[in-house]
Amino acid sequence: MTLDRFYPIFEDAAWVVRMLRVGVKLVQLRIKDKSEAIVFAEVKAAIRNCEEAGATLVVNDHWQAAIDAGAPWVHLGQEDLDTADLSAIRRAGLKLGISTHDDDELERALSLDPDYIALGPVYPTILKKMKWHEQGLPKLTEWKARIGDIPLVAIGGMSVERAEGAFKAGADIVSAVTDITLNADPEARVVEWLEATR
Repeated sequence: MTLDRFYPIFEDAAWVVRMLRVGVKLVQLRIKDKSEAIVFAEVKAAIRNCEEAGATLVVNDHWQAAIDAGAPWVHLGQEDLDTADLSAIRRAGLKLGISTHDDDELERALSLDPDYIALGPVYPTILKKMKWHEQGLPKLTEWKARIGDIPLVAIGGMSVERAEGAFKAGADIVSAVTDITLNADPEARVVEWLEATR
């Protein structure tokens, strides 16, 4: 299965549905600070809508909800890897994406046979405080040389204008959050993304 080159991330199923209507085909649901019941309901709703739209849903962090709801993918950060039941994820047939920031994290990710690897933040990001400074485009090139055929996701400070540089540096997929959610017209911005990545 080939993943779409544009990979937006949203905080709830309502955002996912809005962007599916514009043509998004790969999307991550990243829910923070909600009860397990709310997370499960959101994941279930996002799965249903993605299936109807022929889109691929990736669930961030909430691996048990992803398994229980029948999600196709889960994305784990390094801290989540410490507590996730990776064998349960694999038994359930979920594909796995993993965040990386440095050499040790990349080696750890590669040892887990991931279905994609994300590198970030490529550029400074306002989404969350991170101990890593911007990684830069050369690191995308280095990472791609090291991971070979595994899809590489560029994330962090990404915009439509920066997408081409990330692809040229070696990224297979570009992910965006605030470039869309903080835009005055998110749907129009997503259309620009789709045009730039297809």
